[in-house]
Amino acid sequence: MRRLITSRGLWLALLAAIAAATIVVIARSRRRPVQREEVASDSFSIPTRSSIPTRSSIPTRSEKAQWPPAPILGTPTAEDLQRYGAEKPSLFDRPEFTRFFERGEPREPLDDATRRRLTRWAVAGFAILMLALGTQVLESAVFSKPSSELSWGACLGDTSDSGTACTFAGNEEEHGPDSDYVFQQSAESEETQVRADADCRPVGAEPRVRKLDAKVKRAVDRQWQRIEDWLKANAPQSYRTLGKNGDAKTIAAAEAHMGMRFPDDLRASLLRHDGAVYLKDTWPFGFLGNSYSSVQETRATWRELCDIDGEEESYGEFSDPRSEWWDGRMIPVGADGGGDHLVIDSVRKDLGETDHEGSMSFTPGGVRIRSFYALLKTTADAMEKGGSIGYWKPKVVDGELDWDVL
Repeated sequence: MRRLITSRGLWLALLAAIAAATIVVIARSRRRPVQREEVASDSFSIPTRSSIPTRSSIPTRSEKAQWPPAPILGTPTAEDLQRYGAEKPSLFDRPEFTRFFERGEPREPLDDATRRRLTRWAVAGFAILMLALGTQVLESAVFSKPSSELSWGACLGDTSDSGTACTFAGNEEEHGPDSDYVFQQSAESEETQVRADADCRPVGAEPRVRKLDAKVKRAVDRQWQRIEDWLKANAPQSYRTLGKNGDAKTIAAAEAHMGMRFPDDLRASLLRHDGAVYLKDTWPFGFLGNSYSSVQETRATWRELCDIDGEEESYGEFSDPRSEWWDGRMIPVGADGGGDHLVIDSVRKDLGETDHEGSMSFTPGGVRIRSFYALLKTTADAMEKGGSIGYWKPKVVDGELDWDVL
């Protein structure tokens, strides 16, 4: 179909056929009816003796005879021609048409019937013209494709690394382009784009200490008090790993370096305990199998992860930084020592975890934790009631807190 549409010979043949049809229509319209002489009388009469031609009245060969001779059955009258379908006068001989070519005389307006007839023909011609143009535009947009940069002849004898490309060029020349492959390749190039992660390259700003909400600080301190009391009574070695009070200026410097604001409940927690430390074969206190990171550790881990994966994949309208292995808007607040981290989404404020094999999930332990304060509260509840957080269950082994996987 594509070859037929784009064939110049076909278009010339169509134009020639249209021109021939137009000439035939005009020629047939210009034909005039044959003028025939009407007889004086078409009545039948019996010949008399006087009406019988004599030898002297018969015309000789030298005299001009009527040609063509009158028909035996008589010449049809005007009524006969009209009754038996005589040839209609040509369209170009009609008065309403000839008035267009008259000069020096005022033109009369067209009657309604002629105007409607001309309008219908004009609309039909315009519709046919637009249909032809639309067909050509559609064919050019859908089927016209640039020729392949590689030709089969140029690839003959090629033994370089471009052999695969030459194979595709040869198949395309022999069998035509593979539409599925072309569509898939164009879709990937347009929809999937790798670009620099802007969150990992924030614009420099001066550190600014922000005022902490007193209600948030009291709520966070209340949950930490529950955790501390339980650790003192059940896991004293883990209690001793809790860090000292944090510094608001250090938190502000980390926020300026990372280009984000820490949630208030995280800042209140860091002000009470600036992470946890490793002491004499005792694993630092933490949550869900992760150690609790200090401000400096959070800042260093964030920079390290951005250096490892400082790019983000864009999928158009389906882009989601939370579906990647790492994004610069995340705040690492814990580490398991094996390359996985507990993170907070600085935009949505909920908890998530990264997997060093290349994924990120926001259901740590198989449950949704909506804030760092919720993490503190669920941890205190699980300790006091012997419960669990998803599939993570706190337990004590030789005076040290351990997280068991159910």
